[in-house]
Amino acid sequence: MKELIYLDYNATTPVLESIARQIAVYLTEQFGNPSSGHPLGRAARQAVELARDKVAELLSCDRSEIVFTSGGTEANNQAIRGIAAARDDRKKIITSVIEHPATIRPCEALEAWGWTVDRLPVDGDGVVDVDRLIDRLDESTALVTVMHANNETGTIQPIARIAEAAHRVGAMVHCDAAQSVGKIPTRVDELGVDLLSVAGHKFYAPKGIGALYVRRGTELAPLMAGAGHEGGRRPGTENVPGIVGFGEACALAIESMGTEMGRVGALRDDLWRRLKTEIPQAKLNGHPVDRLPNTLNLSFPDISGSAVLARADGLAASTGAACHEGGTEIPSAVLVAMGIPAAVALGSVRLSLGRSSTSAQIEAAAEMLINAYRRAIADISIHD
Repeated sequence: MKELIYLDYNATTPVLESIARQIAVYLTEQFGNPSSGHPLGRAARQAVELARDKVAELLSCDRSEIVFTSGGTEANNQAIRGIAAARDDRKKIITSVIEHPATIRPCEALEAWGWTVDRLPVDGDGVVDVDRLIDRLDESTALVTVMHANNETGTIQPIARIAEAAHRVGAMVHCDAAQSVGKIPTRVDELGVDLLSVAGHKFYAPKGIGALYVRRGTELAPLMAGAGHEGGRRPGTENVPGIVGFGEACALAIESMGTEMGRVGALRDDLWRRLKTEIPQAKLNGHPVDRLPNTLNLSFPDISGSAVLARADGLAASTGAACHEGGTEIPSAVLVAMGIPAAVALGSVRLSLGRSSTSAQIEAAAEMLINAYRRAIADISIHD
């Protein structure tokens, strides 16, 4: 079987073997309920709290400010809905037009319940205009929620400036950092946020585990009713194996993030150089500098991205377009919001690298994509 070159790390990452081994211990041997008072329960509680320490270290916060969740989607909902329920004196949320559905949908729900939701536009690089935000902030604003790094383009938002502006009018700030945690520094005090969402499976922990950072003193209503787990913020027996894996992934990120950022960034730039050399009309989507080091979003000229990937046998990557009923492609809403013409947006492909990416793989992937693009163009010419 031909080796698959995986360039879809922004979608999900593999659980590293060292992390999987730790998880296995808490699936079979140390399987106790952390709320139980016997030795198995105490061992499970100790593992949960040790993992909490590691998450807190990665985010540079106090351990008491970490709430474990089932992932980034729950964390986003907890932050947005929780603030809305706790701050009934204000009825306005400001967000951006390029958020993940895990932010878009809870904002839409609040809008249906009578809240005002103000959606900020972005520029051609996908960056929120902070001056526009300042103009829209007022005493009715309860929350500003803007993602740290976009999942499609990797563009990094000026969160610290956003937080500073929001706090001047007494608004809280939430940041969906699912794509950035573990890849670039995400120290909560430097970002200035009150709440921050983390998804474990984006940086080598298992799926189904995440966290919400809640700054001390932040009033936040829980999503669910139940027992007093996670300081009363998130009831339900803790997912101990997932939490253990999450903690191990955080420890790995603390140890190697600096080196990995440089290594993966160099590979990404080499991939773009190879593609641009052979396909000069290819267009880079997203900020040329302020983006995740592992992310390359480009548009192939005169062809859809899905047509290219369909011919790149042995390569796993994603397009920026979605396929709906009837097989009709629609352009990425994120790219369209950036002012990119629909025809160009349909040509987009997202290539995201990770720990297993090598220079040999990048060379091979570039060759695959170049050949796939040429075959796709030739096929269109034949059919025309």
